[in-house]
Amino acid sequence: MFSEELEKYDWEETTKAISSKTEEDVIRALGKENLDVEDFMALVSPAAIPYIEQMAQLSMKYTQERFGKTISMYIPLYLSNACNNFCVYCGFNHNNNITRTTLNDSQIEAECKAIRKLGPFENILFVTGEHPGVAGVDYLENALKIARPYFNNMSIEVMPLKSEDYYRLTKVGLNGVVCFQETYNKKRYKVYHPQGMKSIFDWRVNGFDRMGQAGVHKIGMGVLIGLEDWRTDVVMMARHLRYLQKHYWKTRYSVNFPRMRPSESGYQPNVTMTDKELAQITFAFRIFDHDVDISYSTRENPIFRANMMKLGVTSMSAGSKTEPGGYTSTPEALEQFHVSDERSPKEVTDDIRKLGYEVVWKDWDKVFD
Repeated sequence: MFSEELEKYDWEETTKAISSKTEEDVIRALGKENLDVEDFMALVSPAAIPYIEQMAQLSMKYTQERFGKTISMYIPLYLSNACNNFCVYCGFNHNNNITRTTLNDSQIEAECKAIRKLGPFENILFVTGEHPGVAGVDYLENALKIARPYFNNMSIEVMPLKSEDYYRLTKVGLNGVVCFQETYNKKRYKVYHPQGMKSIFDWRVNGFDRMGQAGVHKIGMGVLIGLEDWRTDVVMMARHLRYLQKHYWKTRYSVNFPRMRPSESGYQPNVTMTDKELAQITFAFRIFDHDVDISYSTRENPIFRANMMKLGVTSMSAGSKTEPGGYTSTPEALEQFHVSDERSPKEVTDDIRKLGYEVVWKDWDKVFD
């Protein structure tokens, strides 16, 4: 399990190693075809800042070689905001006095139909809070069965599950799983997740192993930018990615770097990341791994997303509603976070095509399940 591998790496020592990288280290990394984590450290270090333009050009080159001039589209569907966790930064925090909503069968199908009217989406991401009594495996299995006639590619972003539960869901059409570790700083993890299953660091970080063991086709990873030093967190994630690729080499992988957005919690980020810094880690990840899917959600603003689409990003969401029932009504349930890109799917896809890129709605088919 990765929790054992992670014990080899000290957070403070990793932070020092990143800050010690030199201009020579950056130049060496940019000259290599196949990078290791030490090279990745150089590219996310302060020493790489003067080389951002060179990194952007190299990132664009590798992206177009592997993915062409395409952007895959997906859309989230929030099934429930019920949650037993107490994450201090999240609008779904158990202590927050908000209306809790869990969609029933007819509501799930209505949301699916509403999404299909927004555009020819085939990649759907089901999202819930972490409440096994309300949105457990039985509920998720049922939701996947309801949605199956409408979408070819179905993923979930829910509580970490047992390996056998992931396998069970693959049998009804589950294609991918997205999970955010939030931060790899084990000493500080409990500060942000004081209670609930999410407070158990090893259970969460080893969830990716359980996905791989279950044969999940695609695994999405991410850290939440705003909690701890982002450079150290993304280096830990790069180590995690390499570990997973070694052990579960048949699986595809994606990475995401969501910056904290306002939520009902009122939590203020400990650290902030500029657009230039987000661009830096995006380029660094593309140069580090030519095959990984890099995803930007509607947390990011339209202009920035358009610029990054040409330089390394390969998938985007559009028209996102981050509250249960958001596509069929004006719900009472609170959204998990406020979106920054409020364009409709048509507006997003029109803008993508104007930039000379092709929109990919479907990259998986039922026949492959």
